[in-house]
Amino acid sequence: MNIREITEKNERLILSDRAALCSLSRGRKIDEKKCDLRTDFQRDRDRIIHSKAFRRLKHKTQVFLSPESDHYRTRLTHTLEVSQIARTAARALRLNEDLTEAIALGHDLGHTPFGHAGERAINDLASFGFAHYEQSVRVCEKLEKNGKGLNLTFEVLDGILHHTKGEWAATLEGKIVRMSDRIAYINHDIDDAVRAGVISAEELPKDITEALGKTKSERINTLVTSVVKNSDDDIKMDAETQKYYDKLHEFLFEAVYKNPVAKSEETKVLGIVEGLFKYFLKCPEKMTPEYMSICENEGAERAVADYIAGMTDHYAITVYSNIYIPKAWSI
Repeated sequence: MNIREITEKNERLILSDRAALCSLSRGRKIDEKKCDLRTDFQRDRDRIIHSKAFRRLKHKTQVFLSPESDHYRTRLTHTLEVSQIARTAARALRLNEDLTEAIALGHDLGHTPFGHAGERAINDLASFGFAHYEQSVRVCEKLEKNGKGLNLTFEVLDGILHHTKGEWAATLEGKIVRMSDRIAYINHDIDDAVRAGVISAEELPKDITEALGKTKSERINTLVTSVVKNSDDDIKMDAETQKYYDKLHEFLFEAVYKNPVAKSEETKVLGIVEGLFKYFLKCPEKMTPEYMSICENEGAERAVADYIAGMTDHYAITVYSNIYIPKAWSI
């Protein structure tokens, strides 16, 4: 037996009977020779980490646009926090930690610049609509490796597609990532909002902090512990914890996500994204070469949406400035 086969044997011996076993994966769209060292889920994780889309996450907004401090979350740090939370829960439940990690690391690969404001802008402009979770799958299947895609397993793609809304993932590992995404963002967004002076820690409703915890660490521990203790054939919290989580989410939505101070720059996002969208629709040859084949095979609108969605915040602003902002005249 090689190392991969030993790992797969250990999965069958150690993991819960509810876990997704790599040896029973529904596989890839294109069959590949197995690796002697790594299981297919481990290979998926590695492909995601080494992708260009993953590297770009470090310069994409989480909540606060173009923050000057180094300590605000980006899409990359958010992704790592989701992965850590999801792996902790998966390990405690004896589920497949490799699958969980791969889904978590890939769940936001298709996210736009400027956070959800950028996502809404592209959705409004593209006739076919746009959702970052669908784009994440498209990145994995179509856009990475110059159009070849990463050829990930069904279970990883399914978890990425269903990590945020609508139908839940087919595996418990995918459901853990969805729950962990919510646990991560609600707590780190509070942390960032306090750092930005948008809210103070004292403004958090007392009944919520008494139930879930006064600090970020306490709240995450409470929520993850509830998930671990109450999950069996499904991934869930106990009713009381879920109630206070929902209340915390409602508070955050009103106090931060709709806060005019926190969102003051978002009014500019639509103008930037719309300007880029219209320009590249008119001049698709100005996009980088890999998008020209998409333009020819799927149409300019699809190619432009892919191109803009892949931009970082800084790159989008730079491209927009180069197109629309006059340069200083040098003598």
